Amino acid sequence: MIQTSEEKINAVLSRGVVDVIQKRELKKKLAKGKQLTIKLGIDPSGADLHIGHMVVIKKLKEFQDMGHKIVLLFGNFTGQIGDPTGKMEARKAKTKKQLEKNAEKYLDQVKLLLDIDKVEVRWNAEWLEKLSFADVVQLSSCFTVAQMMERDMFQDRVSKNMPISMHEFLYPLMQGYDSVAIQADLELGGTDQTFNLLAGRTIQKAYDQTPQDILTVPILEGTDGTKKMGKSENNYIAVDDAPNDMFGKVMSIPDNLIVKYFELATEIPLSEIDEIKQAIKDGDNPMEFKKRLGREIVTIYHSEEAAQKAEEHFTTVFSHHQVPDEIPLKKLDGTSMPLIDLIAENNLAPSKSQARRLVQQGAVRINEEKVQDIDTDINFEKEVLIQVGKRRFLRVIGK
Repeated sequence: MIQTSEEKINAVLSRGVVDVIQKRELKKKLAKGKQLTIKLGIDPSGADLHIGHMVVIKKLKEFQDMGHKIVLLFGNFTGQIGDPTGKMEARKAKTKKQLEKNAEKYLDQVKLLLDIDKVEVRWNAEWLEKLSFADVVQLSSCFTVAQMMERDMFQDRVSKNMPISMHEFLYPLMQGYDSVAIQADLELGGTDQTFNLLAGRTIQKAYDQTPQDILTVPILEGTDGTKKMGKSENNYIAVDDAPNDMFGKVMSIPDNLIVKYFELATEIPLSEIDEIKQAIKDGDNPMEFKKRLGREIVTIYHSEEAAQKAEEHFTTVFSHHQVPDEIPLKKLDGTSMPLIDLIAENNLAPSKSQARRLVQQGAVRINEEKVQDIDTDINFEKEVLIQVGKRRFLRVIGK
């Protein structure tokens, strides 16, 4: 049964929403009670999702709960080309096999929010591989070069004398054709996808379909408080982070992002979020609200019990400056290893370059002593305690 209450419709079109294109028409469609086909296009260039990715998934869940049909459309064809959006250079190509493997993990993670049994999963190679050269020429005729060059990122590239490949012009055309193939009524995406989403409307018109409506959601800043959440910036909160890590990362966000995180990453009612916003403005301690935020997020991706234990862990380790009682012990081959390799290979940092930066910044301790020499070798004939940052601990010993 499709939910058509005005309250529900207003909520789904307002909370965590930047823009709705053709909002009046979309509200009428939602009020009629007809099941809409709602599309999210995904190029699974990476397998690990963070809570910034989940902002749009949370919005899909709202539409799913209202009874609408959700289509997750994986770009096992377009992903081999790469979306140029927000990139100062073309992405490196990925194989179809890599993309499909990433998509499997993607589905494992989004099912934490969506009822995956009610989701239609599609792959755009199904129709894009079948297009003839004549079809591609017809598709290309929907846009002029001038329209493509209006995109800010292409203008930036031109101003910096950086190349733009012809295939990058084709990407939004293919994404738009995806909307034709599944006859989308509504497409969701981040604000950085607006051009591609609008391309879908243009191309649907050219193929005698009713143009899809569009809903965009905000980009969530990472734990550094400034840049878009992402693995490359090391400012992300991963969906599959352990509860203690997830809670600790939430506690590290700047106070000015508390309200935004509540709105975009939790299901706390907006009326309650308004009260939190006012309380912080009136001088209440933001730390208490941040703890509430941490509990809410850990509960969504783990459980209420895990959230409670994560808060207790945080209080013990960070508020009281104690080393936690339970630290995993890993047995390693050999008896010594360069510190940088030890950190990177045991997932205490995402890469060797990041491990070097953390050591140089004084964020690494060995047996509770700060180490800042990147050429340090660690001898683990006897058990060694490694601490990276405020949240990551590991005990290692040779086999």
